[in-house]
Amino acid sequence: MTENKTKANNKSVVAFLDSIEDAERRREAHILLELFKNITHEPPIMWGESIVGFGSFHYKYDSGREGDMCITGFSPRKANFSIYIMSGFSNNQELLEQLGPHKTGKACLYIKRLSNIDMDVLSEMIRSSYLHYKNKHSQ
Repeated sequence: MTENKTKANNKSVVAFLDSIEDAERRREAHILLELFKNITHEPPIMWGESIVGFGSFHYKYDSGREGDMCITGFSPRKANFSIYIMSGFSNNQELLEQLGPHKTGKACLYIKRLSNIDMDVLSEMIRSSYLHYKNKHSQ
């Protein structure tokens, strides 16, 4: 069974964000950092090489594969910010309609620029997903 490559590590979150070449992307990454810290009240931790995560939970699949992952977080990719909404989007359709330009994956929200979206809506989506997973995995 393969080992999960995305693990929490001791690398500096601030150094990682400061290394972003594009000044606007770097500025927005720092805005996201503060937003996530304010919502989760958790310290930011690097997961793998490029995910800034908050909180963690342990998972185990029916296949026997298991591991740990952040409850929520983001990654400042070149094309988009990947924002991890682990609870998915099935209960967020109304919020997604209000958010602004975005794309979604199974648990990822892709946003080009923060200036194009409603930050209150984004905050609510992050908060809702974080609390869902925090409550689900604290039992």
